[in-house]
Amino acid sequence: MKVPLLDVPAQNQGLRSDLIATFEKVLDSGYFILGPEVEAFENEVADYLGVSHAIGVSSGTDALIVALMAAGVGAGDEVICPSFTFFATAGSIARLGAVPIFVDSEEASFNLDLSGVDELVTEKTKAIMPVHLFGRAAAMGKVKAFARRHSLVVIEDTAQSLGASICSKMCGTMGDFGTYSFFPSKNLGGFGDGGLVSCEDGENAEQVRRLRNHGMHPKYYHSEVGGNFRLDALQAALLRKKLPYLDSYGAGRAENAAYYLEEFSKLDPSRVTLPLGGGVGEGVTWNQFTLKVHGERDALKDYLMEHEVGCEIYYPVPLHKQLCFGGLPQRSLPVAERLSAEVLSIPVYGELGEKRRERVAEVVNSFFKL
Repeated sequence: MKVPLLDVPAQNQGLRSDLIATFEKVLDSGYFILGPEVEAFENEVADYLGVSHAIGVSSGTDALIVALMAAGVGAGDEVICPSFTFFATAGSIARLGAVPIFVDSEEASFNLDLSGVDELVTEKTKAIMPVHLFGRAAAMGKVKAFARRHSLVVIEDTAQSLGASICSKMCGTMGDFGTYSFFPSKNLGGFGDGGLVSCEDGENAEQVRRLRNHGMHPKYYHSEVGGNFRLDALQAALLRKKLPYLDSYGAGRAENAAYYLEEFSKLDPSRVTLPLGGGVGEGVTWNQFTLKVHGERDALKDYLMEHEVGCEIYYPVPLHKQLCFGGLPQRSLPVAERLSAEVLSIPVYGELGEKRRERVAEVVNSFFKL
């Protein structure tokens, strides 16, 4: 049985008729950028998150960029961020001429570790960008305390963790800005690129709205230079149809993750470490189910692929080791480097189904019994 790492069509198939009708509605409206559908989607997401403002933008990467711009981050400024994450986290910082200050990760959670980071803060440090990686919340209590000590702006990279929470507080609502992605593989996957910025402060929200539209307000008057970060009406309209199902999508992922945790509970921990389950007061959305395979990660990957079970390495090279950041001062980040050498993610999407997840477990278990 072939098991793909992702099955995007499966999630959308049940809504096919509604999605087609929505497409036709937007097609007939002739209103394709911003407008009523985007405003309605923004209001619905803000209500879901329990936050005052949600601003739709063109992608998760652009959400990071426009949030940084709204925070006043520019050339020569420094932004603290993890090294073990998707490239957009640091890439958005560099795009503005600022400098990513890479920090290490926690072994168990995969999220940024603030141990010893106070000494990295300089007069140029402007912000900190925690990432809620793989659907698990970063330690936002520690992040916010750190930010208060050093008067830093907090920009949450929530691209993989819409719906994740800590003590009923949604990820992306605890800092000054939250940023989200609706890339098709995300928990709320769109039909192309799309993103969103959340915040509580009204002035910050208005600044994001201006910056996403070339810094324009009112029309054709520009007090600053922004960008073209506008969300398409079609993406917003289609995402509105899926948003009511977001929690059920997450429940399916959580069910599959719980199954794996039980099925793999007897594996030798010297060979493989399982991801953490959801702790007390912690809502995990399981964007990825990521194993740490000690010394034989690539062999397991090859074995899974040979048996037609999809898998992926997120991420094989930590950002501080990427060629484009080679000119930055290098620090040893041993956990990030070890994670990049050990992690392997297996299928966990809600539409996986019992037979396919049983097949995944069967193949993984058979490898470790060799």
